[in-house]
Amino acid sequence: MESSYLAASRSGLLDRQINKSLRLLEKCSLCPRRCNVDRLAGKIGLCRTGACAEVASYGPHFGEEAVLVGSHGSGTIFFCGCSLLCAFCQNYDISHPEEHSCLPVDDRQLAQVMVELQEQGCHNINLVTPSHVIPQILEALPSAIERGLTVPLVYNSSGYDDVASLHLLDGIVDIYMPDFKFWSTDSANRYAKASDYPATARMALREMQRQVGDLQINARGCAERGLLVRHLLMPGGFAETDAILHFLAKKISVNCYVNIMDQYRPCGRADEFAELGAGITAEEYWQAVQRAEKYGLTRIDRPDYSHLLRHLLDT
Repeated sequence: MESSYLAASRSGLLDRQINKSLRLLEKCSLCPRRCNVDRLAGKIGLCRTGACAEVASYGPHFGEEAVLVGSHGSGTIFFCGCSLLCAFCQNYDISHPEEHSCLPVDDRQLAQVMVELQEQGCHNINLVTPSHVIPQILEALPSAIERGLTVPLVYNSSGYDDVASLHLLDGIVDIYMPDFKFWSTDSANRYAKASDYPATARMALREMQRQVGDLQINARGCAERGLLVRHLLMPGGFAETDAILHFLAKKISVNCYVNIMDQYRPCGRADEFAELGAGITAEEYWQAVQRAEKYGLTRIDRPDYSHLLRHLLDT
């Protein structure tokens, strides 16, 4: 299956979306925060990112879902900054970066990173926390295509995505991989100061599903196109998990590919919240899986560490 951005490049859609997206940076409204700062002039809002995307690290990742990892890894690019800024973020030092702790990249440098990951054999380009750098990603694609990029693009976000910004990616992104973190406005406000997160995520996931549909997996077991939803289990959060799984089954698709993640651990500022001090038990994880199956969700990602183990043994 040809990656969507290649057809978008030939049709002129990619160029049009680049121009539209760059104009949004003049009074930034890319994410639901709508800071309205002129990022092209170097001003920064809540995401702490100006005119250039900033990269914390990149490389083949073997700890992602098996349908992304394949045999040679998912080509992850970890962008600095974030528009959601959860207090318990497991990548807190990246999402809440100190000044000058990340590497600013222009469009050609970002393109080179993408192509380098493909040349290492990665099955996709996995854009981690991309919501605040959509224009920079789009602007890098023509140069990346010119250098031979062909693998699918994965948009790996918090789910706190503005639908208007997602429209910029229609026909360009191949795989959407949002998290759906909170169902309760109280939780979203308490841990991320984003009481609009639940409603925003519901609209975003509907738009993502409209654009790419259910996840399609090729004969080699690698995802090529579609929606994959992650949900991080939280201490004492079963009621919210239940509501999110019900929403996915009833409002997105009963064929939605879901990763119920049990790897929560106290990170970042989690120690400021007494209720976030515990981890997730095996019983809690299986209770969530059983509830998903009750709602008819059968495409549940199962942890498979064989790829990661093989990679570690080979290095």
